[in-house]
Amino acid sequence: MAMAEAKESIDMAATTTITVAPTSSSLSPPEVPMELHVINRDKLIKSLRQHLSHSGRPIQGFVLLQGGEEKTRYCTDHAELFRQESYFAYLYGVREPGFYGAIDISTGKSILFSPRLPAEYAVWLGEIKPASYFKERYLVSLVSYVDEMEEVLLNQYNGEDKPLLFLLHGLNTDSGNFSKPAEFKGIDNFKTDLSTLHPILTECRVIKSKLELDILQYANDISSEAHVEVMRNTVVGMKEYQLESMFLHHTYMYGGCRHCSYTCICATGDNSSVLHYGHAAAPNERTFMDGDMALLDMGAEYHFYGSDITCSFPVNGKFTADQRLIYNAVLDAHNSVIAAMKPGVSWINMHKLAEEVILEALKKGNILTGDIKDMMAQRLGAVFMPHGLGHLLGIDTHDPGGYPKGLERPKEAGLSSLRTCRELKEDMVITVEPGCYFITALLISAMENTETSRFFNSDAIRRFMGFGGVRIESDVHVTSNGCKNMTNVPREIWEIEAVMAGAKWPLNKASNHSANGIEISH
Repeated sequence: MAMAEAKESIDMAATTTITVAPTSSSLSPPEVPMELHVINRDKLIKSLRQHLSHSGRPIQGFVLLQGGEEKTRYCTDHAELFRQESYFAYLYGVREPGFYGAIDISTGKSILFSPRLPAEYAVWLGEIKPASYFKERYLVSLVSYVDEMEEVLLNQYNGEDKPLLFLLHGLNTDSGNFSKPAEFKGIDNFKTDLSTLHPILTECRVIKSKLELDILQYANDISSEAHVEVMRNTVVGMKEYQLESMFLHHTYMYGGCRHCSYTCICATGDNSSVLHYGHAAAPNERTFMDGDMALLDMGAEYHFYGSDITCSFPVNGKFTADQRLIYNAVLDAHNSVIAAMKPGVSWINMHKLAEEVILEALKKGNILTGDIKDMMAQRLGAVFMPHGLGHLLGIDTHDPGGYPKGLERPKEAGLSSLRTCRELKEDMVITVEPGCYFITALLISAMENTETSRFFNSDAIRRFMGFGGVRIESDVHVTSNGCKNMTNVPREIWEIEAVMAGAKWPLNKASNHSANGIEISH
């Protein structure tokens, strides 16, 4: 863009009057049955008993987890908004801080230990709930205080030796962090096992129950609706954070979602080539201009379960020829993967399928030249899509279980960024999020490399420098013979342009051939 045109766009942005259309929702926050967590506990105990039996170990002892603790901001008394530790949330659904939870492996009885609150709590923070409240709310067998934990566990145990505590300790392969095993006064009077529980409990979280799928669907429904509202109300000259604000408002105001699944990415222009844009050093603050593409990666969380949805669209509501080329390349990859998904399918193969579809489109658009197989062999796809195709989704945005014991992360460029390389299983929920980005650092390196420079049309690449990127992300439930896309947002170019022009969503889909929102069976 010439300097004069850029100045004119900035001046226009500064004087633009932004009118946000009034909105509402057909959704209402559902009541979550606590049976969801009873089912989760039963699944864990069944799996743990099977493991112990096959190992020739006695079926006795306690699973013991420590819930999350409320934190303050550095040295101040400002309490940050509490969100329960994910494994504890999975087993108990407890929203309050300071709890512990135990399950007697031999009987299946579940126990909650609540903090003993001081009398002044009632003055500043509300009623001090009795044990009967937590027992009824969270459907457990027994509730005691944390300071009674040693005595209660010893009294519940029927064995002759010291009781064995199965504690949670293991590596999160996405973050590189380890889960925190429970600690409490008197733990020295118990034997502890730090290796058995984590892989078993993690694998339980990989496969979703019907009740879990219902909550994940709701999180997708309200997030999809919010994405549509943002799309409909985007106006040239806004700030990126205004798009974030509209999303958060809609999901909280109409969906009851106080928490977001992750920090929103609201990237426009070249910012959309920054894969994790939106962090504290790049806080969604750019004023976007006519001709920019937007990449909005945002998902709401409801009762701990989240969504993860990305929409890409031109901020002025109309795709240019170049924008159509890149967008359709990514959409074709997205749809091709969903059409191929079913139990037993290799996620590495799905990633490679997405790469191949995108490279074919770039070759057809004269951005690349040469043989696609040669490009794949040189891992050229990783230049345009350096991240993995998707990840497991549930209570965490990057749900654990991507690399169980014995499964190694690939080493090749692009593939090394995969958050899982498992084969798909029925009732997994996984994101499908292909992207195509023009990242200067990667492009320059590839164009200077003697093995890959031959694939590039230099003139075309220069045209796309500053374009940013496109990502399309849906949350997909693997079914018995195919998959179901849980996300319902405009995907085809004609759908996006219609919604941005004011059309209601969903549109008449009689002529829509995308995989969006359609259950696919093989």
